[in-house]
Amino acid sequence: MKQFLSTLPRNLLDCFKGRRIIWHIIAISLTFILVTSGFDGLYFASTRKPIFRSCMFPAVVIGGLLPIALPLLLLAVGSMSRIARITLAGWAVGQAEFIGAVVAAAYKAITGRAHPSHEVGADLSHIFHFGLLRGGVFWGWPSSHTTIAFAMAATIFALLPKQRWVGYVAMGYAFYVGVGVSMTIHWFSDFAAGAIIGTAIGTVVGKNYLRSQM
Repeated sequence: MKQFLSTLPRNLLDCFKGRRIIWHIIAISLTFILVTSGFDGLYFASTRKPIFRSCMFPAVVIGGLLPIALPLLLLAVGSMSRIARITLAGWAVGQAEFIGAVVAAAYKAITGRAHPSHEVGADLSHIFHFGLLRGGVFWGWPSSHTTIAFAMAATIFALLPKQRWVGYVAMGYAFYVGVGVSMTIHWFSDFAAGAIIGTAIGTVVGKNYLRSQM
């Protein structure tokens, strides 16, 4: 807990320092391209089908529950086994998820993007309500599910350089969550931006925690 709290401010700021800010700029620029080109609207119209919803909606539930369960599980296993590395991973994953949630909520608070309707109709993909809390912090750009999932996966990938298969499994989970929400409750660009921002956050947290073990 002490390391979690003491490193939290630094790791949060590091996500926006130096070259890392470029990833945020890329996420914003890609969103602009996807929205103005009409890709978001076309993707929405082509993926809102019952078969996609039935296959992908579980990603919404899994993406909401696993980020809570995984850090707690790692901390419990680490405590019972007295393996410091597992405990450290629990705190690192928890911190990355927390930072991801905060950053996504902050972006949502100022972009106020309209979320997709459940039925295909008027194209709402171009609607943003820029300002402060004009669209809340739960819906909108970027996808919190995706940001948190990729932050978690990138943290695991960075923490376990010798067990890459674990990182690949985590990334597979993150892509399922991201693509799943892009076909159900978000626009494609919400997923794309969340994946970029979440990966940047997880890489920062994972590498910094890895250095603390050396």
